[in-house]
Amino acid sequence: MKQPLENILPVAPTPFHPDGRVDEDGMRRVIDCMIDQGVDAICILANYSEQFLLSDEERTLLMRLSLEHADGRVPVIVTTSHFSTQIATQRAQAAEAMGASMIMMMPPYHGSGLFPAPQGIFEHFEAVSGAISIPIMVQDAPLSGVTMPVDLLARLAKELENVSYFKIECPFAADKLAALIEAAGDYIDGPFDGEEAVTLLADLDAGATGTMTSAMFPELIRPIVTSYRAGGKDAALAQWQKCLPLINHENRQCGLRGAKVVFKEGGVIASDHVRHPLKPMSERTRTRLLELARDLDVMALRWGK
Repeated sequence: MKQPLENILPVAPTPFHPDGRVDEDGMRRVIDCMIDQGVDAICILANYSEQFLLSDEERTLLMRLSLEHADGRVPVIVTTSHFSTQIATQRAQAAEAMGASMIMMMPPYHGSGLFPAPQGIFEHFEAVSGAISIPIMVQDAPLSGVTMPVDLLARLAKELENVSYFKIECPFAADKLAALIEAAGDYIDGPFDGEEAVTLLADLDAGATGTMTSAMFPELIRPIVTSYRAGGKDAALAQWQKCLPLINHENRQCGLRGAKVVFKEGGVIASDHVRHPLKPMSERTRTRLLELARDLDVMALRWGK
């Protein structure tokens, strides 16, 4: 990439047919909708893509389909996390070979209690970085159960050429972002937050240059980032306050199902099915979600109609 990625890089949901099969045409429509939303890049096969419910064959199918259909219209980030360093490396190499602009990785973990010491985490990223030539985004998320201190993240940035992006979505993310930028800012192209932008204003105050949200309504969250970074802090605050009820409802009540429900309602995808053991969204939560989305005139609600 000639220019660092910034602003908003949302996660694409993985659509399924009601019987659980991958909906390939639906995936193409997701990519098209997200491009129309004005995103700066698209991340696939992430946690909000239900990556933990996909077979290896389905991962390969979705990666190839998404990269071919995006066809260079926007950069595509491929999530390649795995506990095995060998498999994580193979996934990263495959992503680069298919045309990915970046990969995203969590630290190696299995369950909440099986993960290596900090040196093992460093070696995991070192192996992947040495096997590819595209940037790596480190995802620091509580889902892994792994605590990655700032000194470890700074070491990754300073010593590994391709580790130049960080998605910080742990508790007190703003403090961690600020400390990481102070420790290794010259080696970081993209300090990002996540968590559906629920802490976005604080994270921008700390120096974040973008956010990785869901695909539900990036066209309304992106202006928060661009206004703030252009010096329009009042406009950014006003837009964040406008979006916050929906951000909060998605983050606290809906999770990965939220974008799927909105996309189905707007005709982007035919089904909001999530694979078992995940459960469908309750009617109570769905009703509030769609009310909040309609209040904001979210693009995805009218994209396919």
